[in-house]
Amino acid sequence: MKLGLCRGKVAVEPYDYEWEITAQQTITTLKKVLGTLIIDAQHIGSTSIKGICAKPIIDIAIGVSDFHVIPEMIQRLEGNGFIYRGQDHPDQYLFVCGDNDVRTHHIHVVIYGSDEWNDYVNMRDYLNSHSEDAATYSALKESLAKQYSDDRGTYTAMKSDMIKEILMKAMDWRKEQSI
Repeated sequence: MKLGLCRGKVAVEPYDYEWEITAQQTITTLKKVLGTLIIDAQHIGSTSIKGICAKPIIDIAIGVSDFHVIPEMIQRLEGNGFIYRGQDHPDQYLFVCGDNDVRTHHIHVVIYGSDEWNDYVNMRDYLNSHSEDAATYSALKESLAKQYSDDRGTYTAMKSDMIKEILMKAMDWRKEQSI
């Protein structure tokens, strides 16, 4: 299994079942380290979607009740090999694993049940249940990774319209599931 990617670089790998095993091991560690500071932790992102290519970086969402726990999380996680990177998006904090050049994990701390949490979980669940949309998304990622291997910002921006479309479908699908 290839795991890790140099900062700022883009490369995608074919789906690897070992990503799921690694993610679950990391979640177990996070739950032990953080205890009651968190409500839930979920494997998210492309490595959690069966059959599609992904950057070989494990993404995990941690749901918390509020962001007042961040200072204690920093102390606990940095003592266990996680690096605090700050607020990478509004309403979200980021921790990473790896060394100075290679990142193996991104840990996204969000409010449990928030739009951010729901988007992560809904997109994963929707794409795991809709293989045609997953394949279309995978093909786009593969094409963009070839075009923008040294430009992570553009790679991410060029996926945004498709992600928005998938998130809309995922939200409608989730509503149908709850009926």
